[in-house]
Amino acid sequence: MKKLLVMLGVLLVAFTFAFDPTVYVSATIGEPDTLDPHLAYDTASGEVIYNVYENLIAYKGRSVSEFEPRLATEVPSVKNGLIKDGGKTYIFPIRKGVKFHNGNPLTPEDVEYSFERGLLYDPEGGPMWMLWYALFGTHSRDEALEEFVGKPVSEIFDAKTGEPKPEYRQKLIDFYKQVVDPAIEVQGDNVVIKLKRPYGPFMNIIAQSANWAAILDKETCIKIGLWDGKADTWWKWKDMKKEESPLYAWTNGTGPFKLAEWDRKQQKVTLVANEQYWRGAPKLKKVIIWGIDEWSTRKAMLERGDADSIAVVLEYLDQLRGNKDIQIIENIPTLSVTVVAFNWSVNPSSKYIGSGKLDGNGIPPDFFNDIYARKAIAAAINYDALIRDVLKGFGKRIPTALPEGLLGFDPSLPLYKFNLTEVRNNLMKAWNGQAWAKGFKFSVAYNQGNVARQRVAEMIKMYLEMAAPGKAKIDVQPLQWPTFLDATKRGELPVFILGWLADFPDPDNFIFTYYHSKGDYSGRQGENFRKFVSTPRKELGGKSLDDLIEQAAAETDPQVRAKLYLQIQKFVIDNCISVPVYQPLGVRVQRTWVKGWYDNPMRPGMDFYVVWKEK
Repeated sequence: MKKLLVMLGVLLVAFTFAFDPTVYVSATIGEPDTLDPHLAYDTASGEVIYNVYENLIAYKGRSVSEFEPRLATEVPSVKNGLIKDGGKTYIFPIRKGVKFHNGNPLTPEDVEYSFERGLLYDPEGGPMWMLWYALFGTHSRDEALEEFVGKPVSEIFDAKTGEPKPEYRQKLIDFYKQVVDPAIEVQGDNVVIKLKRPYGPFMNIIAQSANWAAILDKETCIKIGLWDGKADTWWKWKDMKKEESPLYAWTNGTGPFKLAEWDRKQQKVTLVANEQYWRGAPKLKKVIIWGIDEWSTRKAMLERGDADSIAVVLEYLDQLRGNKDIQIIENIPTLSVTVVAFNWSVNPSSKYIGSGKLDGNGIPPDFFNDIYARKAIAAAINYDALIRDVLKGFGKRIPTALPEGLLGFDPSLPLYKFNLTEVRNNLMKAWNGQAWAKGFKFSVAYNQGNVARQRVAEMIKMYLEMAAPGKAKIDVQPLQWPTFLDATKRGELPVFILGWLADFPDPDNFIFTYYHSKGDYSGRQGENFRKFVSTPRKELGGKSLDDLIEQAAAETDPQVRAKLYLQIQKFVIDNCISVPVYQPLGVRVQRTWVKGWYDNPMRPGMDFYVVWKEK
């Protein structure tokens, strides 16, 4: 309570000004993970990058299928001659007269450098797999490199120095010259991107809202210590850690706003208007994106007018109704899901598995490799009560991690059910009865400030402990957003609650992410998970789940594709690979003086350029 009072005091001191139409305050939850566009893979980071950097094209208004030009002057199409070779060649005429925030002019070489740097950097757990898959049909730099060299990455590089072994050095140079460089070429004022095979979602992947396709300033990137653009050095930057990147907390985009400050202690990002922005200066001159994890503080800020919009806790939405100065926009469509995920082989050094043994004070790292342990969690969530009481109806049940609205969604698939008897029965079967006999202890983690995810974690604790009194000991662990992300990436969390906002509006973006051995979440789910989904199964006709996912992604007939996704989802449900909790319906809460806001389910946050304030 003392901490809360201190925070309220700080806020009251900080916000004592009258209504200012040029300053916008967004009180949200958490803070960015990183501002490096090629590493950021979360909405908190994406919102900042979206407003600071720009892409070649952008989504048009509310549409998720129509595009408009940004740093390219035209959207490629077959009709205008900018898509050729049956969908394998895309030509982007680069806009002239655009300047980066430091005054450097935008050039086609900047575009080429940006794509190449991202592809070669390809950090673990980052978003660049999408561009590797779109351009080359592989899922990572390392997969493409191993295919090119004919050796595992572990044999190509010296483990101590990180440098290539002498016999492979020229191969790495050739990899850049023969694979990466030819895929993105400058031809006069154009940038030409060549795909290995036609890939339908390519323009969705590089449209604005996707920070991984943001355009960087080559000259400045080299000056501050990023890849120098040379063929014989690229590997020196391939394993750069988050905080080591010069772009971790510093930006230089072409967008409507500049980064003024990222105050890590206060979880506060301050943006200022780019007065020389090529589309015209923004109406807002300052934007503050402030991570305020405490609901009552955010609510008080909105009611006083110290915040223009806030992250709402749906459980308390009714507290804001009836205020004539507050606008509530309901039932906003989303392409997002919230899921309870398991790590099937936790990092043994994790502090979230207690003793690391099945002795009543912990669990073994592979505890959730057992299907009955997973099924016990699935039965311990009161889904209907969560949607009714916590989300206030602004959510819907989904059978798997595929949201309604995308090809392959099938409402007739079975849903997991809340059932205390089933919790008990599954716990008694887990680990051949040893989980029940010896007892167990582990943590369930969520990102602090997210009340819906907090309630899910509390349900898991309450109902497991109720079903197995004295045997189940569950700790609920709220973690700051960057800490939460880091812990999942290190494989430390046995059970964690997280969501996924579509990178592009296609079922592969969810199915691949959650269920493929090379999906973004696979590293967080452990080696046993990866073995399970990559092993051929009799019930899948001798194919692995990986095989089916890849087959579905490549299929061009929508009906055939839908049948494949149905088969995939049935297998996922039968094996309780993870637990889909709900698909949210969006709710936005803002002061009535906020004008111009509109929704687009692909956007990672607000587009501050289109917004203004007017009483």
